[in-house]
Amino acid sequence: MTTSEQSHTPRQPLPSSTGGAGGGSAEAGASAPTLFTTFFHIGLFTIGGGYAMIPLIEAEVVDRKSWIGREDLLDLMAVAQSCPGVFAVNIAIFIGYKLRGVRGAVTAALGCILPSFLIILAIALFFHQFQDNPWVARAFRGIRPCVVALIAVPTFRMAQTARIGWTNVWIPVVSACLIWLVGISPIWIIAAAGLGGYLYGKLLNTQ
Repeated sequence: MTTSEQSHTPRQPLPSSTGGAGGGSAEAGASAPTLFTTFFHIGLFTIGGGYAMIPLIEAEVVDRKSWIGREDLLDLMAVAQSCPGVFAVNIAIFIGYKLRGVRGAVTAALGCILPSFLIILAIALFFHQFQDNPWVARAFRGIRPCVVALIAVPTFRMAQTARIGWTNVWIPVVSACLIWLVGISPIWIIAAAGLGGYLYGKLLNTQ
């Protein structure tokens, strides 16, 4: 084959990475419109606040679309909880930024916020018409226990992902007691945990 023939030969595309979240084809499917529709769907069907959104995010982002790994989601949740602001919006921003930069962060945040805004607007306009309806009151009494389950299930899954066992289970237990019984601000608990983890990591590296 001559040099001119070689120059006109079409190049074969390199195989794309298909391993795990955060690489190759996984991030290729996380376009800005897809991020918006995904988080709009999550926000539309979330009842009970940001923590009730965790199983929906896990099902869509980790299990179904494989955009990020389970441990990455746990890290992003820890950062979102540590930052000021609404947890649900924070986690949407961090996931969107990880996948598509600033554009992904903006579209994911808008998709997460818009359903709540529209629903609250509708409730503000029409809630006075059915707030004393006994059927509505019964419906909310049935929803409350489901919200507890929606928060409890991802909590146990997070514990498994974080590898919490008998040797370190005292950390969340002591933290919960300090917040609940003693009344210490969660900010100080997060700061102390971060400092302790950093010092523990430095100690392991020196050994």
